[in-house]
Amino acid sequence: MDTSEQLPTTNTKNYDTQLREFEGGLINFLTIHNLPSDKIFVGVHERLNVFKNIESVIMQVDEKEKRSSVYISKFIASVASGLFDAALNYLWDETILQIRKRVVQYDLEYFYDNAVTGDKRKRLKDADDLDKIDNYELIKGAREIGLISEIGFKHLEYINFMRNWASAAHPNQNEITGLQLISWLETCVKEVISLPISDIAISIKKLLEGIKSTIISDADAQDIGVFFTNLTQEQANNLASGFFGIYTKPDTNSQTLQNINKLLPLIWDRVDEDTRNTFGLKYATFAANNYQHEKKLSREFLQLVNAESYIPDNLRVVEIEATLDNLSSANRGYNNFYNEPSFAKQLSRIMGETPKVPKAITKKYVLTLVDVFLSNGNGVAVWAEPIYIELLSKLDSNQANIAVLSFNDDRISSKLQHSLCANQFSELIQLVKPIVTTPAIKDLIEKIEKFPGKPDYLKNDIGIKTLVQSLKILLK
Repeated sequence: MDTSEQLPTTNTKNYDTQLREFEGGLINFLTIHNLPSDKIFVGVHERLNVFKNIESVIMQVDEKEKRSSVYISKFIASVASGLFDAALNYLWDETILQIRKRVVQYDLEYFYDNAVTGDKRKRLKDADDLDKIDNYELIKGAREIGLISEIGFKHLEYINFMRNWASAAHPNQNEITGLQLISWLETCVKEVISLPISDIAISIKKLLEGIKSTIISDADAQDIGVFFTNLTQEQANNLASGFFGIYTKPDTNSQTLQNINKLLPLIWDRVDEDTRNTFGLKYATFAANNYQHEKKLSREFLQLVNAESYIPDNLRVVEIEATLDNLSSANRGYNNFYNEPSFAKQLSRIMGETPKVPKAITKKYVLTLVDVFLSNGNGVAVWAEPIYIELLSKLDSNQANIAVLSFNDDRISSKLQHSLCANQFSELIQLVKPIVTTPAIKDLIEKIEKFPGKPDYLKNDIGIKTLVQSLKILLK
């Protein structure tokens, strides 16, 4: 069947007629061969919403880039055919490909050091290993090193969710509207494919290259120290993590180590407590796994800034962290209903009847519990949920405060876009409410309960942001 003349083109405005003729030809072909044709294609009216808006999006793609944008052609062909799930898959695959290209062009080791935790980091060495990390880790890591914006990350996280649960992988495409699809195309174009790398990210890239390839004098170090004062908290944390990753690599040369010796003290005051604790945890991981060279170098790194106090007294923390990482991965995976309970039971066993959470991992422990309790947005892991409820009910007052403030964490806030996660968050608040003793946190709970908007907007509400800032000072 030759359908080439039935496809809509940008030279005609009669999209409705041509799309219906095209669909009629396809349905006729399927019917002749006794193949299913019912509920295969998204309605023509939804396809029209895409074609009415597609030109304004395509115009945002550079002409040179456009000539090689095969994914847009496949996207349009899928839309014309009424296969929105396929269109979303083509769009997402291209977005992931572009992010991977950006990571490779930027600084692969810096990306791995900030995107991947635990022993998994040691198994990632070059560009070929990028396919070993999941899409969430990829977009989160890209945001952390400044390759995509916070808003872009939030949108991409939602598109990733829809791609997983309403795409060809899980046939459910009738949940996707034409306006959503065109909006996602615009998001991927603006936030990834056509987005220039920020000036600050370019400066960090040059700095990382210089650390590895040149001699940094004392005067150079002081100039770079001035640059550090312009970094945001997150940028300072990530750059320090990058320094740690470079410093503890067995093949790092002595000149590079000397460069970091000069720079680390100049940025240390801008590194927050959570990140400092992370360096202590990494030392503990090296010790537990008998990585003697990395253990030695990581201790030297901490000694540079008199930070050995961040090394955990009890290396049991390593086992807890590994279980938390496994639980998070299971929660994000396709088979989470089957995989989550075993890791939840393992965490419960490690914590014991009266959980004693090491200080170094308290925040990660609470936020991971909140994260998995909220579900992955698609469904609750019914055999794991009672364990989460039991562990949450055993939080102390300080840990309960962290749980209440969890909406301010990027991962939690992003999850709250989904109705199921939002409902779970309301249940979470009721779970920890009796544990809270701090009056200011009780006031915050009352504001959360009365908040008129969606919970993913909590972190950006001016009144709540002001209250959270004052709480951060109070709870230090």
